[in-house]
Amino acid sequence: MTEKKKDKPEEFDETKAEAIATPESVEQLSADAERDALKKKLEEAESKTSEYKDSWLRSQAEFQNYKKRLDRDNEMMYASMKGDIIKRVLPILDDLERALQNRATEDSWANGIELIVRKFQNILESEGVKRIEAVGAEFDPNFHEAISHEPADGVQSGHVIGIVQNGYMFGERVIRPALVRVAR
Repeated sequence: MTEKKKDKPEEFDETKAEAIATPESVEQLSADAERDALKKKLEEAESKTSEYKDSWLRSQAEFQNYKKRLDRDNEMMYASMKGDIIKRVLPILDDLERALQNRATEDSWANGIELIVRKFQNILESEGVKRIEAVGAEFDPNFHEAISHEPADGVQSGHVIGIVQNGYMFGERVIRPALVRVAR
């Protein structure tokens, strides 16, 4: 009988093979599937992280730009308000200068007014206010406002021959143009 067993091939029992191979292969398959699922989740999480980081960086940049724009707007508003206040005070300086031009010689009150005018001019200069120099310069409508055109000897046509009211600039901005007489 032993010979018969050798000659006769053994029948393959599938249930035995499955029972033997199944625990290891199933564990291997489930581990591979779990690893693939974890890799996929990791890739999704990394892409979301990258997306969130880009969004956060963009938001930070927008906020920085907003702060800079707000600071710039506040500076411009401050300068504008300061210029408006100075513009309202300039007529007082004009009146004081006119009073000095029409003063009697060596009056003590005139010396006091002259001191006040110099202090006032120093304060304006320290704040960045400059007088527009006009006499002898060519007429420029950006800085001058012509009151009259007069014939003048020795002065080219289109040049300023006299100032009626001083003009002032605050930084690069003209607060008040100079009122001038222009040669014809």
